[in-house]
Amino acid sequence: MTRIALAFWGLLVLLGGLWVLADPGALAAAGIFPLRAGMVQATGVLAMGCFSAAMVLALRPGWPERPLGGLDKMYRLHKWFGIGGLVLAVLHWLWVEAPKWAVGLGWLERPQRGARGTAAGPVEQALGSLRGAAEGLGEWAFYAAVALIVLALVRWVPYRLFRRTHRWLAAAYLVLVFHTLVLTRFGYWSSPLGLVQGLLLAAGTWAAVVALLGRIGIRRRVPGRIVDLRYYPEIRVLEGRVAVSDAWPGHRAGQFAFVTSDRAEGAHPYTIASAWDPADPHLTFIAKELGDHTGRLRERLVAGQPVTVEGPYGCFTFDDGRPRQIWVGAGIGITPFIARMKQRAAMAADDPERARPVDLFHPTADHSAAAIARLTADAAAAGVRLHVLVDARDGRLNGDRIRTAVPDWREAGIWFCGPAGFGRALRADFARNGLPVRTRFHQELFDLR
Repeated sequence: MTRIALAFWGLLVLLGGLWVLADPGALAAAGIFPLRAGMVQATGVLAMGCFSAAMVLALRPGWPERPLGGLDKMYRLHKWFGIGGLVLAVLHWLWVEAPKWAVGLGWLERPQRGARGTAAGPVEQALGSLRGAAEGLGEWAFYAAVALIVLALVRWVPYRLFRRTHRWLAAAYLVLVFHTLVLTRFGYWSSPLGLVQGLLLAAGTWAAVVALLGRIGIRRRVPGRIVDLRYYPEIRVLEGRVAVSDAWPGHRAGQFAFVTSDRAEGAHPYTIASAWDPADPHLTFIAKELGDHTGRLRERLVAGQPVTVEGPYGCFTFDDGRPRQIWVGAGIGITPFIARMKQRAAMAADDPERARPVDLFHPTADHSAAAIARLTADAAAAGVRLHVLVDARDGRLNGDRIRTAVPDWREAGIWFCGPAGFGRALRADFARNGLPVRTRFHQELFDLR
């Protein structure tokens, strides 16, 4: 099981187990309506646990990045928690509403409502007085959250609209926190479940406020300025060189940063295609025209333009301890390998890392003689054996071709950056051929959506 799956299911199992301890008789309740009371509480606890974890991960905190394997994995977990919270929230809503529908259709008979217990203290009384408001506001916040999460998952929605609407999930979450505080069974709060849920709600509330104020990643932002731009028309790629301030902490080859050139558009992630040299504080970014944002960059960016750079992020840093490595940079996925080659070229000749054999495969649908010439020069300077495959000329790259070109592939660590589907197919191919891919196949999963 991957670290993402362990974190996702681990939180659900933890909350579910604590709920059973807090309310051990709930699952043994006789009849739909007694069972409904427990299920409403359970699904609410689990849904808000997922939403709270998703809110915290949205802040791009540094502490879980290494355990989870990088910010790309954190965003994947953020997405899982969002979808999990959505499914559980829908189940919560159905447990509230479906029995009422069944009564209306004559399928169930509503039991006689007993007298509501007397509140034991002023806090419970105060929460009880807010019950109606919490139910009404929570229902509308649920509808808003469902709409916003579904909108975020629909790929054809433009990124700009996704970014603007996704931010309002933080506001819906805050309303759901109020709903949860009021309607969670009061006795839960004095149990271990109450402690864990309270911590999650507090952390999620803080994250939601930070998000609404637009301060995500603010401590990792530094000012920058575009020094020069170069466009490769044959492959529709724009390369930009950005000078950054002394506040930039440096980065490792393979890491990426968020760059903001237009506040209305917001920050976009780009792998840094250069090694770090404090004596020459510049970063190189490469963007391919793949969507509405990247397709407009060439028209919107000019030399001398100020930008904001946030980072560095990521754990795609070539640390595997293997005696040799195989790199696969498909299309624009070549960028982290360019940075690593520049880093290798700057190493001392007797550096053990400089001596490690590396084969770099660069399959691409488009071809630019100028870009390939620069890539070839970088590979030669770094002591990397380069294999360029143009699809129309050389056919598709697959595991057999890699294994033929690298006879000692069983000793290698494989580092892949490129289309997700191609990466999954290549990983499965090497797994079938006996490579322990869980520890030896490294793939970026970065996806803001």
